[in-house]
Amino acid sequence: MLTDAQKTVDDLVKDFEPPYWPPLSQFARLSEEVGEVARLLNHMYGLKPKKREEAEQQLGEELADVIFTVLCLANSHGINLDVELEKAFDKLRIRDKDRFEKK
Repeated sequence: MLTDAQKTVDDLVKDFEPPYWPPLSQFARLSEEVGEVARLLNHMYGLKPKKREEAEQQLGEELADVIFTVLCLANSHGINLDVELEKAFDKLRIRDKDRFEKK
């Protein structure tokens, strides 16, 4: 699922020095990107109107920035996100199967 995306990211950054930022810098970047998603959702559905001079944003683009940053963080730590995502799915399938009301 995500292996190809992780390889693409690695191919894109391998020629940079360093290819991946230090972990705390990556986390700061992730926080910034998630903050942009939060701001956009607040503009779309919350009580905070967008300022006229603010650039137009697209939710899909902002979510992709979050995913890209997560892929960088996983790559820099040698984490296979396919394996970890499957574990997350199993939590819902097994541990939480009766936790939520079903339709």
